[in-house]
Amino acid sequence: MSVPSVTPDWAFERQHWRRGYFRVAGVDEAGRGAWAGPVTVAAVILPGLAQDYPFRDSKQLSAAQREEFATEVRRVALAYAVEHAWPEEIDRLNILGATHTAAARALARLDPPPQALVTDYLKLRTDLPLLAPPRADALSYSVAAASLLAKTERDRLMRELDEQHPGYGFAGHKGYGAPGHRVALRELGVSAVHRRSYAPIRALLEQPQSLFEQPLFDPSLSNEVK
Repeated sequence: MSVPSVTPDWAFERQHWRRGYFRVAGVDEAGRGAWAGPVTVAAVILPGLAQDYPFRDSKQLSAAQREEFATEVRRVALAYAVEHAWPEEIDRLNILGATHTAAARALARLDPPPQALVTDYLKLRTDLPLLAPPRADALSYSVAAASLLAKTERDRLMRELDEQHPGYGFAGHKGYGAPGHRVALRELGVSAVHRRSYAPIRALLEQPQSLFEQPLFDPSLSNEVK
């Protein structure tokens, strides 16, 4: 499979470089829209050499390409870290708060530490200089690299959860609201790794028949978002 035509560049990083901030961390997450499993955040500092990389937004790539490029990210990165916020934390803090908390943990683990950040529209609470443009995972090499690590690491965890909680199909739909996931919830009920604060799960816990009354095939629920 060929690499997608949408290619990132260093435009956002250069804005920081011109101000003297050369260790720029890209930050991205995976799993915010899922009904089960963690939200995963990765932070990556690439060498400031302005060279081309094959890294792309993980959503543009096949699973095999994501694994290949994630390996390359880990090989070339000046520093990287991946952190997770699990359902209990998501339910306690809400998904945005949990994503911010996981991002803060990932950034704190970077060695050397970042001097500035680029995120995919994630407006982190930070004292560091921050650029948070939309679609940065497709436009910035650093954020694309973080996207690859977040997606591949979360997918690995969802495969593990599939073995621990058989029948839900986590290895396939990765916890998103796909039709097969809804069928499993009807048959098996809510597992320990579902996000109880999410409306479909909360409704099922409060009124077990609620999921039976919803249309089984809803395209808006089957799209895999980050």
